Amino acid sequence: MSNVTCHVENGIAHVRLDRPDKLNALTLAILQDLVTTARDLRKDKDLRAVVIAGEGDAFCAGLDFANVLKNPAGVAKAFVPLPWRGTNLFQEACWAWRRVPVPVIAAVHGHCLGGGLQIALAADFRIATPDSRWSVLEGKWGLIPDMSGIVSLTEVVGIDQAKLLTMTAEVFDGSRASELGLVTKLDNDPVAAAVRLAADLSTKSPDALAAAKRLFNASYHRSSRRTFARERVEQAFLLAARNTKAAREAAFKKSDAAYGPRSR
Repeated sequence: MSNVTCHVENGIAHVRLDRPDKLNALTLAILQDLVTTARDLRKDKDLRAVVIAGEGDAFCAGLDFANVLKNPAGVAKAFVPLPWRGTNLFQEACWAWRRVPVPVIAAVHGHCLGGGLQIALAADFRIATPDSRWSVLEGKWGLIPDMSGIVSLTEVVGIDQAKLLTMTAEVFDGSRASELGLVTKLDNDPVAAAVRLAADLSTKSPDALAAAKRLFNASYHRSSRRTFARERVEQAFLLAARNTKAAREAAFKKSDAAYGPRSR
């Protein structure tokens, strides 16, 4: 039985980590299910947004070491990167959500530790309860974040704070996570808030949202020259896109736009 569930309603994919008895701690099977789910959603041209949350009392308590270490051969296989992706299974379970061309929102409550924090950081936005518990917990076990967390941490908090959180393995609440920049918005009901944001984003051109996500993700660490070139390519495509025309006509008429499927 899969410990990752997904259903799409009104263009919004509701993805859930569903191992509540273990605080949604990650197994190799869950990592693979996350990759598969993200890959399947990526193909859905009618998709508008994704909300990722955890069932039960936590978002995700991190890697289930006791479970994972029972399968050393599986760990060794999962550690090997696929040349065409540049990521291994641990990394792709997070980075796959960067590849989904719609806004991805993590709704966080309870524990958001270790690998769970790295999954949350793979989302475009994070909405969390003030009392949620956050930590780059790998340092407690003498490890480093290796599920794409080094890149994503540096993006949102800066290199000095990223080093500090990684080296100290400090545990802190959602309010502090918000102050650091890990959390986009605080809300006592993060799932409901995430769905509201997803619904609002669904009223925008899906092509423009996809282009914005691609551009920000691809250019964050690039030179200005390469970013400008990428901007030109994305904008040239949007200028000719049907959904852009729909957005323009709706703006002129002050009405709601009737968008079609995402172009790419």
